[in-house]
Amino acid sequence: MRRDEFEVNDPAVVRKLLKECDYGVLSLMSDNEPYGVAVNFVAYEDMICFHGAYEGRKADAIKTHPFASFLAVSPQALIPSYFSDTKSACAATQFYISVMIEGEISFTEDSSFKAGALEAMMQKFQPEGGYIPLHTEDPAYTKMLERTAIYVLKPRKTSLKVKIGQNRSKEMQQRILKNLRERGEAADLETIALMEKYL
Repeated sequence: MRRDEFEVNDPAVVRKLLKECDYGVLSLMSDNEPYGVAVNFVAYEDMICFHGAYEGRKADAIKTHPFASFLAVSPQALIPSYFSDTKSACAATQFYISVMIEGEISFTEDSSFKAGALEAMMQKFQPEGGYIPLHTEDPAYTKMLERTAIYVLKPRKTSLKVKIGQNRSKEMQQRILKNLRERGEAADLETIALMEKYL
């Protein structure tokens, strides 16, 4: 990461972001060209898991180049230029948290792992229930588990970026905080909490 002031080492924030983000961008190499694809995902057993088909561009890319990076972003408050008491557009920005995970990606054929990863994904995206839990012994899921590919990204490097105005002066940070409190939207309150924690 080029700007050291934005880098944070906080595994709890990484876990929270991965739990709350609905999708991320998986970056692969396809035919010697970069290829990024938006994917739903779940953090499961210290890995990032995706589901899909065994065929197609994504599957071919993974078979050919087993290294990937994955980015999940949690947008925070929009910071208009006038929050910085200037008419210049240059001060406008958006604060955010992002997690970049780099590692080796592969398919798994372990039906128990596949069922566990898919069940974890269901719990993430449909926490209210209303479905039959996924188990390898359940005949309702036997064929689906065979047909569904589970891609597993094993992290080699994880970096957390928290961009909340660390590069601004203390005076400017206080001005932004004041404006966020006055605006008082949900994203503003979350951003205030982050700024008070990390600045």
